[in-house]
Amino acid sequence: MSEDAVRLIPADEGSWRLEAYLRRGGYEAARKAVMSMAPADVITEVRKAGLRGRGGAGFPAGLKWSFVPQGGAGPKYLCVNADEGEPGTFKDRAILVRNPHQLIEGMTIAAFGVGIRKAFIYVRGEYGRIAGRLREAIAEAEDEGFLGGGIFGSGFDLEVIVHLGAGAYICGEETALLESIEGRRGQPRLKPPFPAVVGLFRAPTAINNVETLANVPLIIGRGADWFLGRGLPKDGGTRLFGVSGAVRRPGLYELPMGTQLRTIIEIHAGGPPEGVAIKAVIPGGLSAPALRPDELDVTMDFDALARAGSMLGSAGIIVIGDKIPILDVLKVMARFYAHESCGQCTPCRIGTSWIHKTVMRIGEGQGRASDLDHILRLADGMKGRTLCPMGDAAALPVQALVTKFRDELEKAVAR
Repeated sequence: MSEDAVRLIPADEGSWRLEAYLRRGGYEAARKAVMSMAPADVITEVRKAGLRGRGGAGFPAGLKWSFVPQGGAGPKYLCVNADEGEPGTFKDRAILVRNPHQLIEGMTIAAFGVGIRKAFIYVRGEYGRIAGRLREAIAEAEDEGFLGGGIFGSGFDLEVIVHLGAGAYICGEETALLESIEGRRGQPRLKPPFPAVVGLFRAPTAINNVETLANVPLIIGRGADWFLGRGLPKDGGTRLFGVSGAVRRPGLYELPMGTQLRTIIEIHAGGPPEGVAIKAVIPGGLSAPALRPDELDVTMDFDALARAGSMLGSAGIIVIGDKIPILDVLKVMARFYAHESCGQCTPCRIGTSWIHKTVMRIGEGQGRASDLDHILRLADGMKGRTLCPMGDAAALPVQALVTKFRDELEKAVAR
């Protein structure tokens, strides 16, 4: 990431090659960690930097690493979540395509800090060509001694394997991801035990998102204080905000944690096109409850959005223009979650299915006066009653749309 915290991905087409990465100071942070730092000091520095997970939940990365038991003769694993199945999200794809060595370097540092010698990158099934590029980058790093045996001439080894998924949204959940790598159907596990203690192949496992690990070389190379100074006191660094929908300049923007949502939309993304007004904004991928136009003066960080009744999630900002019926948004949302439920938990399996059926019936002009309340009851029955967060992820955004745009939806029901 650049020092002025504006752009992560260089513009030239050869930026993903090792040669280009080395010109930008690549692998110097990994060399510093492996050759001159104790593993515990790596974890301490990342904790001090306030790096929170960039995948959705925002759990502090260094704290997560500290939960993995130290020592012992058995194996430990690092799993990189590159599934990126959240609609409206495309940040990890950009890193994998344009700057994969920054991810690989972050993996090396993380593995050294936790005492891991084997890592898996779980890539979503639709990213087949991207997985091929990632394998090329891994081969480049191995050829130069940055991966494999005796990294930098030390006694530290790291093997990295790219594992291609089959396109299931649920495998973005960390335990379903583990099940998939092990060759089983991707379904979430009951927790506890947590993956840090009993993870991949029943061994201690650290699991991090692509963007999370891509930040680690900056923390080790430039220091925790530098990183913390580019974000918030408990939420350091920058964030990749993917903006799509009704804006003039959709795209990926790297900005400090805590940048105002309205600023991202109106200044960086250019605001809505001429003749279009903002009806709603989904701030963190499809799972995040939508905000009304009068709620956009919120800072884009985990805690502020939680207080606003939404969440930062994957930082995929979807701007909905005033020409789009909310019922159409609800149709897309309901269809997606009904299709992607793994079916393991009854509240999610049944709830998403009936929400979808009810919404589609409204769209066909056969709505009933009780339908909106019925949808709210179904969503409420899903929250907190599933093994993984998908129950909440499917329920909360539906509830937000029905509650905040009820007048418009009641007109659709009455058609």
